[in-house]
Amino acid sequence: MAVGDPPIPESADVVVVGGGSCGSVLAGRLSEDPSRRVILVESGPGHRIPSEFPPELVDAGVLPVGPDSQWVWPYPVELTSGRSGWIARGRVLGGSGAVNGGYFVRAQVDDFAHWPASWSFDDVLPFFTRIESDADFSGPWHGTDGPIPVHREPRDRWHPISAAFSDVARAAGHPEDPDKNAPGSHGVGPVPLNIRDGVRVGPASAYLLPNLDRPNLTVRSGATVTRVIFSGDRVVGVEVATDSGLRTIRSSTVVLTAGAVATPHLLMLSGLGDSRHLEGLEIPVVADLPAVGSEFSDHPEVVLPYRYRRAVSRTTQTPALQVTLNTDDIEMRPYTASFGDLIPGSGIGQPCLGVVLMKPRSRGEIRLVSADPGDAPSVSYRYLEAGQDREALRSAVTHASDLMRSGAMAELLEPEEIDTSDAWLSDHLGTSLHLSGSCRMGSDATTSVVDERCRVHGVDGLFIVDTSIFPALPSRGPHATAVMVAERASTFF
Repeated sequence: MAVGDPPIPESADVVVVGGGSCGSVLAGRLSEDPSRRVILVESGPGHRIPSEFPPELVDAGVLPVGPDSQWVWPYPVELTSGRSGWIARGRVLGGSGAVNGGYFVRAQVDDFAHWPASWSFDDVLPFFTRIESDADFSGPWHGTDGPIPVHREPRDRWHPISAAFSDVARAAGHPEDPDKNAPGSHGVGPVPLNIRDGVRVGPASAYLLPNLDRPNLTVRSGATVTRVIFSGDRVVGVEVATDSGLRTIRSSTVVLTAGAVATPHLLMLSGLGDSRHLEGLEIPVVADLPAVGSEFSDHPEVVLPYRYRRAVSRTTQTPALQVTLNTDDIEMRPYTASFGDLIPGSGIGQPCLGVVLMKPRSRGEIRLVSADPGDAPSVSYRYLEAGQDREALRSAVTHASDLMRSGAMAELLEPEEIDTSDAWLSDHLGTSLHLSGSCRMGSDATTSVVDERCRVHGVDGLFIVDTSIFPALPSRGPHATAVMVAERASTFF
């Protein structure tokens, strides 16, 4: 147990598993009821006051997600059948929301057409507005007094690459897009950021840390839930691994907010998943749910490297992204620094333009490799298996290359040559770390894992609230939508 960590209580009314963005929102909201005892259990380290935060968790211009970072879980993955890699998920109180770039863009109106009817855009808009305090826009689409600050970098603070990219995109006929959180947003414009004075303000900072003195809220870091415990089909608690051994927390309500990799991993370890897969590993089956870990999606990203023709400076507080171009299914990202500068230890030295497929058709799978909680699951993305994905990326890369060779971009940088073959796309392929849908929401227990109120099918007392339950991958980065889902889910208890 780390210094300052409270002892683990023997029981609670609600156990929240995972102290990332969604877990922070839920624990903060649920503990507003003083009669409800809430325990949040987080595997990674925790910080209770701002002065405890190390510099890399404060500076929004740095993404501490490299291979040597102590703030992430590294997972080996297979991006394509011939391309391996790794992904990083936040391993600290605040989760990935404590180590990301501060991009806080909502899912689009049309994205919710793929969600259950009770999750229409009109249904979720009040929760989008509730979470934010928008410094730039007001009116019916925006909140002005929520816990998450949202702002857009003004043009006079744009990095040269942001300004040049915006100019050439508009010259190519793309419309200006001043508010990417407005319905119908498309075109080139500034990115909404949950950053204040160069510091990312994630849900842990906004929802959780200000409320740690509540007597009915226990936040325990440095502890890993290894199994959800059932009596028949009813939740009765969780098993927790600490430095001092295994402990049990009794509870009739458990909420998994561990993220789109760790949540299906924990479900399968606990006996919920495809029965054939679990039986093959001699895990007793609690509920046969074939959709656990199946058919997930993420945003594949192809990077176009370049070299600057002249020296370009960047302050440490410059966000990784200030501007994006969004079309129907593509997002282009002019990063303000190389990944080598943004992500210490990544070893990627050249600056680049990211070209991202926002509505991919290819689907991936997460499976156990053993029944040992210490063994990471296998994560197969199966990127580019759908021919439509390859063609969409090929066309987008060609357009991005044309933009980089025109106007202000051509004056600023010299791009590398591209050929857009399948092999070239695979060689330049990465992932946006937006994995979603590994425990989808829906009504059919054969094709989904939770119902529209986030209850796991086939058992009582178990809920999931994180990006794993998204019925469809949003056509924008998922963080703002995940926080909205947690806000709304907090009203279900």
